[in-house]
Amino acid sequence: MPRYDYRCRSCGSTFELSRPMAAADDPATCPSGHDDTVKLLSTVAVTGAASAPRAAGGASGGGGCCGGGCCG
Repeated sequence: MPRYDYRCRSCGSTFELSRPMAAADDPATCPSGHDDTVKLLSTVAVTGAASAPRAAGGASGGGGCCGGGCCG
């Protein structure tokens, strides 16, 4: 189930709620009981390393518009 971040406009606290995507925009109550909250824009962190395909013959780099390997 996705998690959404919210901030309370009354007390300034930031909190998370796990709820279905269909309920993402439903009103949220902060842990202190205030109803004046706003959903925060979340950023997704992508981790890991992606490697570009190598040119034929093991040569690194290469010409072309994209360094060789992805153009046909």
